[in-house]
Amino acid sequence: MTAILGVSAFYHDSAAALVVDGRIAAAAQEERFTRVKHDPAFPSRAVEYCLQEAGLRPEDVDYVAFYDKPLTKFERLLETYLAFAPSGFRSFRLAVPLWLKDKLHMRRTIRKALGDRCRARLVFTDHHESHAASAFFPGPFDRAAILTLDGVGEWSTTTVGVGDGNRIDLLEHIAFPHSLGLLYSAFTYYCGFKVNSGEYKLMGLAPYGRPLYKDAILDRLMDLKPDGSFRLDMDYFQYCQGLTMTNGRFHDLFGGPPRSPESSLEQRHMDLASSIQWVTEEVVLRIGREAAKKTGADKLVMAGGVALNCVANGRLLREGPFDDVWIQPAAGDAGGSLGAALFVWHQLLENPREPKGRDSQRGSFLGPRYSNDEIARFLATQGVDASPCESEAELDEQVAGHLADGKIVGWFQGRMEFGPRSLGARSILGDPRSPAMQATMNLKIKFRESFRPFAPAVLRERAPDWFEIDPKHESPYMLLVAPVREEKRTPIDPETRRMMEEDPDLRRRVNVVRSEVPAITHVDDSARLQTVDEDRNPRFHNLIAAFERLTGCPILVNTSFNVRGEPIVGSPEDAYRCFLATDMDVLVLEDYVLVKDEKAREAGASVRERYLSQFQLD
Repeated sequence: MTAILGVSAFYHDSAAALVVDGRIAAAAQEERFTRVKHDPAFPSRAVEYCLQEAGLRPEDVDYVAFYDKPLTKFERLLETYLAFAPSGFRSFRLAVPLWLKDKLHMRRTIRKALGDRCRARLVFTDHHESHAASAFFPGPFDRAAILTLDGVGEWSTTTVGVGDGNRIDLLEHIAFPHSLGLLYSAFTYYCGFKVNSGEYKLMGLAPYGRPLYKDAILDRLMDLKPDGSFRLDMDYFQYCQGLTMTNGRFHDLFGGPPRSPESSLEQRHMDLASSIQWVTEEVVLRIGREAAKKTGADKLVMAGGVALNCVANGRLLREGPFDDVWIQPAAGDAGGSLGAALFVWHQLLENPREPKGRDSQRGSFLGPRYSNDEIARFLATQGVDASPCESEAELDEQVAGHLADGKIVGWFQGRMEFGPRSLGARSILGDPRSPAMQATMNLKIKFRESFRPFAPAVLRERAPDWFEIDPKHESPYMLLVAPVREEKRTPIDPETRRMMEEDPDLRRRVNVVRSEVPAITHVDDSARLQTVDEDRNPRFHNLIAAFERLTGCPILVNTSFNVRGEPIVGSPEDAYRCFLATDMDVLVLEDYVLVKDEKAREAGASVRERYLSQFQLD
């Protein structure tokens, strides 16, 4: 037996993954255990879980693979500060002590975390090799082009490569400071959202605007070539030497200082979001075409933070040169832990790989699970008198009935998802036919901006009936956007359409009914699609099927089980606390169905303020 532990830490969203004889045994982000969103600390709890899930001890681990090379990254940091000296001294003064304390001593940190009895060999992979490995090795293709895009690794920000059998080869790269991820983050910052977590908000805001500034971006900020390569004009950016992303020259170009967080969104911000999204899609399409040309591959795999831009992914699949595209569900830094472990198994140890037409990610359900006995014991500590349903069919019919009645359901089933999306294990569910569901979920459950769209979870076999997706394609990890089919849309009269284009109040735009499933239809008639099949997630599939039998609709609203600023819930305790503190109506914990009564609502009122105060509602 060969056990390989992959680790990502100290930058953003630390995680651990365990590969045993080539099989992905477990993977989880540290934030799910510590309850610190995007926790960058060494993933001690995640490592402990992975070993426990596989029934291993630290001394059973043969290799520990770290997802990047800290010394090379530190070299880049020093060279960058020297290049911009003395203007970057303040940032340098804050960053260097962190490196000297933790980041440069990764070997010591790993040895200390695993204990003296662990004699595992340590391997440090290149950051973008880890991304590429996470995209290709668990993917469904024997041969594929590889595209990785993020902020920055050691030096690379974008790579094009090829995977063949059990090997990957990175052919070309774009180097720091020229970065599509950092360009997108600069606009995230400028529009008043938090870098490394607010990019989703910018993507969701984009359809409310028009790409009026795309020419300014292409003329002034970047030199974009036909093959997708580019260079940024660093005179407009501050991230190399300062504590912010943009500078005065950037602000003058786009009409004023950055938006203050939580202040009103203006049409200008929506147009900026639309513009940078347009540019991002154009870059991804061009690089994708170049990757196909260089590799001769008709399949593509992707990873890196930019690969979570599901709008760009959807366009690449529809308009690009590839027959199929597979994106790593944990495309950001967390997935680097898995990529590093698989890189050791296949590339360094030269073990064969035999894709069988479907990915080996196991639905990305790689986190902890809880038995009915554990849940019963927890509920007893809370004074909750409940009995489990006698059968899954009974549970499905009961929960489907609650959903059809307009109730909002917390759904906690099986192993927790690995990656940033809830895929039907730690989800909040609702009826997509309800015109009020999007606003209700955003404002009363998630405590977040009303403009943000929700994803549809749709039975895979019914997806082409409702969305413009080829029947041979799937989107199990919620990483592709597809238009709602024309015949499912609701005609909008010219006066309402004019209001949608001009009204500065996003809440009124959100409440316009655009289709038979308004809760998941964005303002551009698109949806961030999750196709649910019986093999990967039978329990969630059966619930949606029960809802379809009751309503004729094979779709549910699916959003992550958390409130704004909080990581997705990991344990029954996390789920129950979130249930009490929000206006959720029903909580399903494995076979237990809890319906909120007046007593629970009164308890929730006292829990809410204390609960929400733990999280930074950014």
